[in-house]
Amino acid sequence: MANNLDVSEVFLALSDPTRRDVIRRLGRGPASVGELAQPFPITLPSFLKHIRALESSGLIHTAKTGRVRTCSLDRERLAVVADWLDEQRRVWEDRTSRLEAVATDLEESQ
Repeated sequence: MANNLDVSEVFLALSDPTRRDVIRRLGRGPASVGELAQPFPITLPSFLKHIRALESSGLIHTAKTGRVRTCSLDRERLAVVADWLDEQRRVWEDRTSRLEAVATDLEESQ
């Protein structure tokens, strides 16, 4: 289980819609920064801030070959979110199951 700092870093990186779109695109495979930036109506320096935020959170890795910087998704790091959501789902399913049991007991006792 990832610690709270890991979860917070990943959620912070995913809090921006541009970064979520980049992650979504990288889910299909690696891409250059230029390819990733193309659909967004922002300057390249502004877009690079998003890339740095994703890289510092560990969600993506970049590698430079010549003049081209290629980004790839770190699926294991993205799993931090899935693990946290699974844990929350279990907690809430337990709570709703207990609530249902109480409601059923009350209903049967009337």
